[in-house]
Amino acid sequence: MTKDPMDRDDEARELPEPETPAVSEDVPEDLPEEAVEGESAAVPEAEPEPEAEPELALELEAEPEPGPEPVVRSSDGRRRLRAALWPPRASRGQLVVALLLFSLGLGLAIQVRSTNDHSALRGARQDDLVRILDELDSRQQRLQQEKTQLDQSYAQLENSSNQAKEAQQQTRQKAAELGVLAGTVKATGPGIVLTVDDPQGQVKADMLLDTLQELRAAGAEAIQINDVRVVADTYFTDVPSGGVQIDGKGVAQPYRFTVIGNAQDLTPALNIPGGIVRTLEREQVGTSITEQQKVTVDALAVPRPPQYGKPAAK
Repeated sequence: MTKDPMDRDDEARELPEPETPAVSEDVPEDLPEEAVEGESAAVPEAEPEPEAEPELALELEAEPEPGPEPVVRSSDGRRRLRAALWPPRASRGQLVVALLLFSLGLGLAIQVRSTNDHSALRGARQDDLVRILDELDSRQQRLQQEKTQLDQSYAQLENSSNQAKEAQQQTRQKAAELGVLAGTVKATGPGIVLTVDDPQGQVKADMLLDTLQELRAAGAEAIQINDVRVVADTYFTDVPSGGVQIDGKGVAQPYRFTVIGNAQDLTPALNIPGGIVRTLEREQVGTSITEQQKVTVDALAVPRPPQYGKPAAK
């Protein structure tokens, strides 16, 4: 029984890939082209096997139809890219490569910069190069002159500082020496100690003054009588009730002269014939002289400003 063409169309819609009709295989090769073109009307169609159609239908029903492709959102892509980049997960090899690339880039940058710095001189004319060289020579000469001036100024300041320091030291030393003579500072050194014992009160002010004059003439530098410092304006006075005053201060006997100077000159000067020792012995006054390697004169005099004398103008 021949199937209706409408039924064949329905079967073609149900099957996505219809099989090629078997009729085309039975066509002889020697038939003319007109016969082949009209084979659909002349040759009867072969009936399909009833047992193969259900199996083919089942297989087609089992295959799932391809669905639409999933749509990838841009937000999901950015989230995946961010998750892949952060936190950074660099290996040791990647760090070494990055360091080498950085070093290479730095070297290239330095080389390019140095090349650019010298490019101006490379393209300059000979006259410009000569002018630049002359300017450099002139600048070097100016710098050398400035260095020489600074060295000279430094030497002058150093000499001035040394001179000022030396002058200050000499001034202090001279002030100390004058202070010894003026009786404003303590003094120490070799000398003698002269003791005059007068239990009967025979010693007068003029005898003490003569003793002082002989000590000064023998080279005494600092003299102290008991606790009174003897200076240039020291004076002696007799007290009516007995005794002697030095610079207005009463001095009790025995009178003790502490003298700084050369003992080899001071002792013979006191013991010469007709000297103060012989004079005191005639008055039955006892005297004793002791030479010492270190004598200290610690009494101080209060300087009195001159009443009439003033420094002379140069």
